[in-house]
This record gives sequence, C-alpha cells and structure tokens, in this order.
Amino acid sequence: MSNLTVPTLIAGPMLRHVACDIVTVWLVTSTPMAIRLHLHDSKGHGIALNESDSEHLQFCVGQRCYIHLIRAVPQHSLTEDAFYSYNLSFDEKTKPQATESQACSLSLNELSPSLFNENETNICFFLARSLRNIAHGSCRKAHFHKADALPTLDDFIKVDKDTGGTNSNYPDLLLLTGDQVYVDDVAGPMLHAIGQVIEHLGLFGENFDASVVKDTDELFSHEHSFYERELLFPEINANEDLTKVFIKAKRKPVFTSVNAHNHLIALNEIIALYLLSWSSKLWPLITLDKPNLAAQYVQRYADERVHIEHFAEGLEKVERVFAHVPTYMIFDDHDVTDDWNLTRGWEEQVYANPFSRRIVGNALSAYFLCQGLGNPIDKIRPLVEKAKLSFNDTSSTHESFIDAVFEFSEWHYHLDTSPPIHVLDTRTQRWRSESNKNKPSGLMDWEGLCELQQNIIGNDSVIMVSAAPVYGVKFIEAIQRIFTTFGGALMVDAENWMAHRGTASVMLNIFRHIKTPPNFIILSGDVHYSFVYDVSLRFRRNSPKILQFTCSGLHNEFPDALLTWFERFNRWLYGHRSPLNWLTKRRNMSVKQRHPQGSERDVVNACSFGLLQLGEDGQETACKVICSDGREVIFKPSR
Repeated sequence: MSNLTVPTLIAGPMLRHVACDIVTVWLVTSTPMAIRLHLHDSKGHGIALNESDSEHLQFCVGQRCYIHLIRAVPQHSLTEDAFYSYNLSFDEKTKPQATESQACSLSLNELSPSLFNENETNICFFLARSLRNIAHGSCRKAHFHKADALPTLDDFIKVDKDTGGTNSNYPDLLLLTGDQVYVDDVAGPMLHAIGQVIEHLGLFGENFDASVVKDTDELFSHEHSFYERELLFPEINANEDLTKVFIKAKRKPVFTSVNAHNHLIALNEIIALYLLSWSSKLWPLITLDKPNLAAQYVQRYADERVHIEHFAEGLEKVERVFAHVPTYMIFDDHDVTDDWNLTRGWEEQVYANPFSRRIVGNALSAYFLCQGLGNPIDKIRPLVEKAKLSFNDTSSTHESFIDAVFEFSEWHYHLDTSPPIHVLDTRTQRWRSESNKNKPSGLMDWEGLCELQQNIIGNDSVIMVSAAPVYGVKFIEAIQRIFTTFGGALMVDAENWMAHRGTASVMLNIFRHIKTPPNFIILSGDVHYSFVYDVSLRFRRNSPKILQFTCSGLHNEFPDALLTWFERFNRWLYGHRSPLNWLTKRRNMSVKQRHPQGSERDVVNACSFGLLQLGEDGQETACKVICSDGREVIFKPSR
C-alpha cells in the first residue's frame, strides 16, 4: 500500500443543480472544512451571495472523509443563457479548538489545478434555460473492455477566453440516466482498490444481522470475500416455472445478478466505488498488486486489471467535465443491484431478510449521498435532515437512515428549463402485479403516472427522462414476454414499459391525451445500445410529435453478434409496415426508426454519450452519439 498522504480534496467539485437562484456544488474532502463558493460573471466580476439563504451541508462518512454540498444563493437572480464562473476557498481547522487565525486557507487552484481549462482562473459554466445541447448517457461499468466515452465530453467544454466562443456542441447540461456505477458487478482489481480506500480514509464500518459475516471487518477477511461473494448472500428456493422445466429446483442466492461474485455489501465499499469512479485523486495511493490470490482467479484478475488501469487514466478528464457542466442523475438497477424491484416476488424475498435488505439500503443511502443530494433539493429535504443526524462526527451508524430511504418516494424531480425536463423514478414507484408475484412490476404506478400527466399538461414541449426506453426493440420485448409467461421474468431482465398491462395502458393514454404537449421528447438508456424512434398516433391529424432518443452505454455494450440477430429479426417481424404491430400494445401508434449515418445497422453499439440538439422552438434539430473514439454518428430523420 502506498505511503502517500491522503489528499485534502478527494473528489469534485462536481457542478450539480444550477438555476437563476441557485448554484450547487458537490465535493469530498479528507478533513472537515469551511468552504466558500465564489461566483463571477462572464467578465470576472464577483457576484454577491445571500449568506443567510446559502447552505453548506457536510456529512461525515469516515475518519478522513467528508461529503459536502454547497448551495450558493445569489443576492440577485442570475441572467439566463449566459456564462458564469466559480471558484472555491477552503478553511481547514487543524484542531477542533483552533481559532480563525490558526485556520489553513486553501484555494481550488492549489488543490486541483488539473480541473481548470487552459487560461482559466475560475471554472466556467453555462447557465442555460433555453436548452440547445443536452448530453446524456447511462451504464458506466468501470471494467468494461473498451474505452470509456465520458472523458470524450471534455473536448466539448472549452471556451475561448477572448471571444467567449465555444464548440457548437457545448453541452448546456449532462443527464446521467442510470447505472452510474455497478454496485453488483465489480472487478477484482476494483474491489482490491476499494479495500485500500476504506483503510486510507477510515470509512466507517457496520454490523450485519442474519449474515454469515457479523461486520465489515469479517466481510473483508472472509474466505469468500473475493470473487465468491454470492456464497455470502441469503438463499431462496428457486420457484420460477421456467427454471423447473430445464433444471431441478434448487436454492440460489437472493440477488439475481449473474456477475455478483464481487457484489458490494457495506456502505463504505459503495462510497469508495463512487470515489474511485469519479475522481483521479485516490488512485496514486492504490496498488493493484493483489497478494494471496487464488490460482483460479489469477488470469481473470490480470485481464480486469488492464481494463481498470485504462479506466483510471481517463478520470482527470471526467473530473473536468463534472466541474464545468451542470449534471443531473437518477438511479437504475445496477446503482443498487440487478433486477432491483423487478417483481413483487423479488421484493418479498429481498426485503424479508435483514441482510439483503441492508445491502439494498446501503446502496440507496450511497445514491443519496453521492448522486441524489445534488439534484433539486426541495423534494429530498426530509432525507437531508435525517442524514444530518446519521452522518456526523458523533455518529457512525446509519440504521435509521436506511429506514428513511425505504420509506421515501420522492426521488423524481423536474427542471424548470425550456423545454422543462421531468426525470422519472422507475424503480421505487412500481405498479406491482396482484395476480402473480413473478410477473414484472410496472415501471411506475398509477399515482406516479397521474402526477406526471398533471405536470406536463399545458406545455408546448417537454422532455421526459426514463431510465428504460418507453419504446423498445419489439423483438427483444417479445422474447421477454415469452419468458415472463412461464414465470421467468428475472431470467431475461424483463425491464420494459410494456411488460405490465396497467403501466403500459396509462403511459400510452398519456401520449394519446388531447392536452399532451405537441412536442414530446423521451431520453432513455439502460439497454447498452443507441437508437432513435419517431412516434406518432395513427388516425389522428394533430398527433403529438414524439421523439425517443435512447443512448447507452457510456462504458458498456450489448453482445454484438447477438444484437445483430435481434436487430435483423426485429426488422423482419416488426418493421414499420409489419401487420404484427397490430398484435402489440402500441398498435395505435406509428413507430419509425431513424437510421444512423454511415452505418449498415439501425442501432449504434458502441461506448458513447448522446447529444440532443434543439432549436429555438424547443424542437429537436439533431440526435447524435459521440463515441469514445471521437466518432460522431447522426441519426437521420425517418421518411
């Protein structure tokens, strides 16, 4: 293990929710800090802040790990669609009783000079209300064997200091639409690095109930802690009908991920994963040499190590992107665990066991601290108050906070931009099947969908963010439907809007409603390939213009050979003019697929992020994906 000193700035700053009346920054330090945000206009003039309304939240999660959220409120509203810049100053009291004169004052320029673009003395950002360029993506698995696309966004955030000119693709904001980390699918070298981060930062441990390991210390030292963690999970009786057809029913781990060999369990592990995924600061302290590795895992570890090292090399660019671009996030299943809340049966099994309930609760708590905290704070204010009690210098337990996150149901949010953006929670507002506990739950329940409809009525244009596509590749959905009929929803990850009759009916009725916005854009991810659909209502002259832009993944792809066949069958069986479409739930809708320029396929299967470009009227002018090799692929409008 390295003898280097833990840096003062561990992660961030990450620019989060910004508006005319708020600038939000998330960061992590190794000591408790008094942190001030300094805001400047495009000419470098300081902007006065309303100190009484501004807020500094600080959560202690380890002896040398403090998560901060700075919410700065300007005295006068900022101008929309203009450039601003910010900086941070840090006052560190080396001792609890230190006076102000004994405090050590540091600047962001000193702590992390690599965050600044050339000729920048402060970090620039664009405060957009009239959106023109929206970057979005999902599914960023650290050890995927190809290049990460998120660092590529760094090429788009340069500003000419003299002219104020920017790249025509300069993003107004970045939407991360799920699976920002893979808690359930962790490489061996990453798990080894996580253990070192926990030790370096003194991240707080915890005790476990109904588990073969009593606490985090025993977890890390257990013989099955490395590449064999599925053996530590609670077990259930296999009861899916389709399983019984092929194999004798047996007991299996409660979590369904096929890659759960290093599934994270403790809160400190998951926080460490976030830090290692978003920041370059801790990697110099890490050694990936793993002693005492079982012989059967040596080659696998060596292969994964190459991918993790490449992933870490791009993190300085990722840090710069996060510092400059307002970023918004929502969870999907891998942020917690594969198939999270997929069926009522899954929920009954997982939440009935204290250990598996704790694992899910830890992941959701980490989501709040590292992702949800930076979104618009109004809805999550009750959790903020509870977190203050659980994560401070005098408390190292978070059992009550886990209870609070399970009771919480307001993870969704909206942005008052033009067009407005509505970010959906498709994981905790499920419409559960009453007839069969092994049928897929609806991605949103009736109440949540009614709230969505009320929020969008009256707008000329709206953007809806759904982790999973509303309109998927129909042939793949048909396969999932067949497996679901035999009780095998968990075997094929039947995660789509059409899998539940009630949810599908209400969502499609929203699109058919006479007051639905005439310009409706859906941004989604999840599926590990990218495609664009133009959707309209059949037999209606004034149909809303519905565009779905699915982009996934940032650092993941679909098995290419399998996708080739799926896409081919989908084109044959469910093409735009196919009569089979009349047997589907979307029979009253015309779904046309756009073709990506320069490609023989209708989908792009490459690590990439999406760039949605809008005109002054809020309507889409271009859908393009930027691949990790810098290649730009534009989806041509269908005819």
